[in-house]
Amino acid sequence: MAPALPAAASDPVRIDAELMQTLCDALADVVFFVKDGAGRYTHANLTLVRRLGLKRREDVIGREVAEVFPARLAARYAQQDRRVLDGGTIENQLEVHLYPNRRPGWCLTGKRPLTLPCGSRGLVGLSRDLGAPDGRDPTYERLRRVFEHMQLHFAEPLRIAALARLADLSVAQLERHFQRVFQLTPQQTLTRLRIEAAMRDLHGAASIADVGLACGFTDQSAFARQFKAMVGMAPRDYRALHRDGRWSAMG
Repeated sequence: MAPALPAAASDPVRIDAELMQTLCDALADVVFFVKDGAGRYTHANLTLVRRLGLKRREDVIGREVAEVFPARLAARYAQQDRRVLDGGTIENQLEVHLYPNRRPGWCLTGKRPLTLPCGSRGLVGLSRDLGAPDGRDPTYERLRRVFEHMQLHFAEPLRIAALARLADLSVAQLERHFQRVFQLTPQQTLTRLRIEAAMRDLHGAASIADVGLACGFTDQSAFARQFKAMVGMAPRDYRALHRDGRWSAMG
């Protein structure tokens, strides 16, 4: 029989928010933050500070999202925060992050409720930039064929079963390997390709309905709903933000 662990060794290890903030300061592809029950930042790593175009952590701490993001973006983040402060969680939410000093970037976001030292409820969040696919994986070449097919035909109705046959895999194998190599499911990847195309096309003169149809969305309401879920604002608001010229670096 294995010896029993000492009581202290079996206790969960708890890491202080200040320490996490310091550790995440060194991660250029990770945004880390803690907020109090009113949605104000109590901790923010330097990656977030820099992406907001600010110089000091003190420029973020104590402020709400509406004070550091444009109103159209802040509304989405505030809505997420309320959901988590009410006890919900957000796991691996694929979304586009827009900042005033960098181009749009895809990330996976997670947020969880947190009990603060004072006993009140807050939240902790982390967003990780979507990295490059793992080209060393033994299934990479087969999955790359699938990805390239999706790039060429994203506006068409693509079925996962057909994509699996293209890679000579079962549907379950395709989804498992694809998520390991590309960090996303095939469906998430298809949605990403469609939204990226829509963001480009919204810089032009085509109507919003035509942009949605050209990017593979069956109707305008479905397009608007998916676009807002990923980008944080309706297509018309994204177009207006771009045309404002205030955030020229947003591409």
